Amino acid sequence: MKKILQDLSFVELENLIENYGEKKFRAKQLYDGIMRGKKISQINISPALREKLLEEYEDEPVKIIKTLTSADGTEKYLFSLADGNVIEGVLMKYKYGNTQCVSTQVGCRMGCKFCASTLGGLVRDLTSGEILCQVLAVNALHSDGNKRGVTNVVLMGSGEPLDNFENTIQFLKNVSAEGGIGISPRNISLSTCGLVPKIYELADIGLPVNLTISLHQTTDEGRARTMPIAKKYSIAEILKACEYYFDKTGRRYIFEYSLIANENCGKEHAEGLIKLLKGRPCHVNLIRLNEVKERTLKSTTDKQAYTFAEELSKGGLSATVRRSMGSDIGGACGQLRASYLKEED
Repeated sequence: MKKILQDLSFVELENLIENYGEKKFRAKQLYDGIMRGKKISQINISPALREKLLEEYEDEPVKIIKTLTSADGTEKYLFSLADGNVIEGVLMKYKYGNTQCVSTQVGCRMGCKFCASTLGGLVRDLTSGEILCQVLAVNALHSDGNKRGVTNVVLMGSGEPLDNFENTIQFLKNVSAEGGIGISPRNISLSTCGLVPKIYELADIGLPVNLTISLHQTTDEGRARTMPIAKKYSIAEILKACEYYFDKTGRRYIFEYSLIANENCGKEHAEGLIKLLKGRPCHVNLIRLNEVKERTLKSTTDKQAYTFAEELSKGGLSATVRRSMGSDIGGACGQLRASYLKEED
């Protein structure tokens, strides 16, 4: 596999162009083309420079090969990578803008039992450029002139972002860089199952992204039933890391809580969450489970979800039920990729 030009920052791109013996302004031409989602072969540069680049770099590292559109306007994409692997992403449309969910790995090794991304384990990490290319491809579809099509990004697709730490950090820097598509870190959410040491590292880097923790239970024992990572890091350790993140960035943190029938949605669980989280600078995002056919876990009813949210609010927690989007097109992480791989077998 060739290298990926989108891995480079603008300064690194300038250095590359100078090493090629080209004038510095060519870097700006190239960078502008890349940020518009263009292939190298489509950018208005000299044939000689284009030929040099294509010898070393992939023309189109990430390509949309399938799009599914939900009745609610949500779009799900299957992306093909240069090495033949596939990943997926989602674009959710809101009144305030368009939020894209991106993948950070091909597959995942975290093993959470409610997630389709883990079904085949981890294949490989994505490079920072491969993560960025997902946004560039979708942004090109929806941008209108100078209007940016993607306004918010969530790292909640296939993979654990903090398990691919260096590439994730470089992506965050490149996607928020001035002169590029410039999505503010404050409009980016990073979801983790709770890799405690990496939360501290993320805090020390100082990028004020929205930290989102997949919690899904109120005790370590309960959490371990669906999330193997709970056997390594306790809820108490996660909460301490979240406190550190808040102190460093000033950003409140969010807990994702997927409501699973007969598992974590009783009154005792609401009381447990209140005891754990009351008084902390956080929000609880309740999710009606997107059922995965390869798994046995079942979702709660809408009524149960809103009753649970009401219990949390009464107990003094900031909590909302996430709007369900894309359920008719397999909105859960990994479902489209899993079905595609089965068709290919």
